[in-house]
This record gives sequence, C-alpha cells and structure tokens, in this order.
Amino acid sequence: MRNRIAVLLGLPVLAAALIVSIAAPAAGQTSSAAAKKYSAPRMPDGHPDLQGTYDLATITPLERTAGTPLVLSKEQALKMETQRAAQRERADAPIDANRSAPPKGGDGSRGAAGNVGGYNSGWLDPGSTFTVVNGEKRSSLIVDPADGRVPALTPAARQRMARLGARPTSDAQESSDPGLDPTPGAYDDPERRPLGERCLLGFGSTSGPPALPDYFYNNLHQIVQTPDSIMILTEMVHDARIVRMNKPHLPKSYRLWFGDSVGHWEGDTLVVDTTNFNDKTRFRGSTENLHVVERFTRVDDKTLLYQFTIDDPDTWTKPWTGEFTWPATTNHIYEYACHEANYALTDILKGARLREKEEASKATR
Repeated sequence: MRNRIAVLLGLPVLAAALIVSIAAPAAGQTSSAAAKKYSAPRMPDGHPDLQGTYDLATITPLERTAGTPLVLSKEQALKMETQRAAQRERADAPIDANRSAPPKGGDGSRGAAGNVGGYNSGWLDPGSTFTVVNGEKRSSLIVDPADGRVPALTPAARQRMARLGARPTSDAQESSDPGLDPTPGAYDDPERRPLGERCLLGFGSTSGPPALPDYFYNNLHQIVQTPDSIMILTEMVHDARIVRMNKPHLPKSYRLWFGDSVGHWEGDTLVVDTTNFNDKTRFRGSTENLHVVERFTRVDDKTLLYQFTIDDPDTWTKPWTGEFTWPATTNHIYEYACHEANYALTDILKGARLREKEEASKATR
C-alpha cells in the first residue's frame, strides 16, 4: 500500500539558539531576509512545470468536528496517525481459514451485506497521514469558513434535495447493502445508483472538480502539461479532465460531467475556472450553476499545493474554500477497467428485486 511514514524532527537546542542570537543578531536577520524563494522548474513556455504523478491519500477529512483546531500539534497528529497504523495492522491480519460461514443475510454488522463479501483491508488504501500545508498538520481540508464546515444549505437546496431523494451526486462513495439503505427507490433504477458505481465519475469527487481524496483506494493523479491544454488523469475510474488554457467558457448550452475547465496563469499559480456542469453531477447536491475555482502551485520539487473554492448560491449560503497538498510519487498508475452497464449493476438491481420478493412472501404468510 502507498503509505507514508510520519517522522518527527527533534527540537533545536535552546542554548545554541541563544548563543547564535546573542553573537550575531544582525547576521541572523540578514540570513532570514535573504532566504531564497522556491523557484519551480520551467516548461519551454516559461511557466512552472507541474507535470508528474501525485498521491492524494490522506486521513485529513474534508470537514472537521466542532471545536477541533485547524492545525494539529505534532503530538496530536502522531498519536492519531499511530492509532490509524495500528488499526490498519489489525485489519491486515490473516483471516482464520477455519472460520465458520456467516449467517444468511450477514451478521448484522455494517458493511457490504452485513460483513459478507465486499473488500477486505488489503485492497484499500485510505491514507495514513494528515496533509501538511505550510509545515502544519491539518485537521480538515476546509479552511473557510473558519470552523472547517461546509456552509448551511439554502432553503431552496433543502427542498430540492428532499424532492430528488436518492438521486446520485458526484461525491458519493460506493453505496451500502440494499437492506441497509432506507432510501425509497434507491435500487429501482440504474440511474439512481452512484455515479462511480456506474463508472461515470470517480467515487468521492476524486476526479473533481473539486478533486478530493476519496479515502478509499486508487489515489493517484497525473498532470500532463502543454501551453494550450493541461490534462489531469485520475486513477480512480480512469477519468481525464482537460483544462483549456486562455480560452473563453463554452456557451451555456454545453453541459458536461466535469464542467468546462479553462485555465490561466497568475504568476506561478495555475488557476482553473470551471462552470457549465450538467444537472446530473450534483456535487454535494449542487445545481448545474456550480462554479469551482482551483489553484495549483508547486511549493517544492515534490509537492503541489491544491486550493479550491466552491460557489453555488442556489445550494449554499456562502462560498467555501479548502486546500491540501499533493505529494509527488514514483508509483505507477494502473488501468482502472471500469465500464458503464456492467453485469454487476444488473446483479445489484436483481438482488433488490429478490429481496422485495422475499419480503412480500413473508408478509403474506
């Protein structure tokens, strides 16, 4: 698995710091002021080279719990990362080959079919460390609002979501077992299934925009850059976004799954402005008027800083912003051979019909 190991640096020796500050305060100030700003490698057109493969896996959630500070102390982060590593080690332990079969319908626990089938831990790669921005371990991706929470929905958005019910959104993960999903009609129509389950978009908005960690697996993204267009390839579901550089947006009549992404440079930062979503993407229940602005900045040879701002006045009471780092990796992106209308989707709907038949039979007894 693509896990990174947390390393704590020792604290400077206080006495040495005092000696340096007393002996040469002016020199220390000069050295700090003269510290060179990072200069990114350049493409032939003079813009920063953002190309490479990046691993977005992290245990930093999109939102943080109430009262939690944005920045974790080294001790807090190390404790939670160590706990996560221990959980992973337990989950990866060998399964007893002589275990008995679970009862029909599962054992009542959460998960695929009540602990029957699904993935075991070895297939998953949800991340092992918190994202680091400006040298700080972050407890949430969201930085604005200051509480680290997605703003409240507008009254119109609440009414719309109640009316649409189980209609899928681009940030949905793989869904739970039909017996555990109480949403009426969720298994009545293939178009009610999550977009990732139908192989239309990557799970958890990993393809974006905004491009978020999916806390699941297939965390890699590759950037390929030319003066006229930039491609962002996502390992999950093998999605490829094309950013058209220095172009106007398409007419409003053009509505796309990824929206219409146009880019420009602001200094050394690539700014990507995306509009023209279709009415099926529905990121967290948004409308086709969703507007996403992303900013990509190389902060060192092995790291991109990714920032995003979400705005849809028809859905949220105010815009909201998040950020996290994309560490470079030498791991390879492998093909994700997902395809729409595969036999598994037929089986999912067939299973729901069988369950309904069994429930109806019990009711008539």
